[in-house]
Amino acid sequence: MYAFEPPAETLAEVVLVDYGLGNLRSATRGLERAGASVEITDDPDAFAAADGVVLPGVGAFREGMENAGPLREALTDHAEAGRPLFGICLGMQMLLTSSEEADHEGEGEVTGLDLVPGTNVRFDVDRKVPHMGWNELEVVREHPIVEGVDGEYAYFVHSYYAEPDDPDAVVATADYGVDFPAVVANEAGNVFGTQFHPEKSGETGLRILRNFVEYCADR
Repeated sequence: MYAFEPPAETLAEVVLVDYGLGNLRSATRGLERAGASVEITDDPDAFAAADGVVLPGVGAFREGMENAGPLREALTDHAEAGRPLFGICLGMQMLLTSSEEADHEGEGEVTGLDLVPGTNVRFDVDRKVPHMGWNELEVVREHPIVEGVDGEYAYFVHSYYAEPDDPDAVVATADYGVDFPAVVANEAGNVFGTQFHPEKSGETGLRILRNFVEYCADR
């Protein structure tokens, strides 16, 4: 199934944040195959002992931020200390400042983690929403997380996409009637996210996860 086997030894200790909305089983399997030892927890004290933190997510922006509210300070401290923080799908959107989703649902403004300043906007294209399926990745700037995946395909399921304030925060794009960010990162490079699900993206996703684990190991 995969182009390479997991390493013979653990490369990094990774925390997978359990705040009630993550695809924890699949993400754990993918990270373990990529060479990580994974701890699933909602204990912020575990972040400090980990080489990296993964913030997964499936669902609505408001619910995600409300569920992760008790962890906001710990996640922010982790990121501001220059340590790796990887957001997946909703987890990536939560790295931004805000989302149109809450307004669209009539729920008012919700504040994200603001680690990658910007907002999440709804697809306004003549195509089916949510966007579901495989799309080609175009890497637009270098970052360790996208090493070896330019031109490869990843699996997406989403109705909203990131619009960072700084265009340089966009690491890779995909097309769905509009070019949208598929991978974003903060200026320092230690906070990043994928709009797609690497744990559902076959060899491409495993390469992303291996890149993340190696990045954590090198820090």
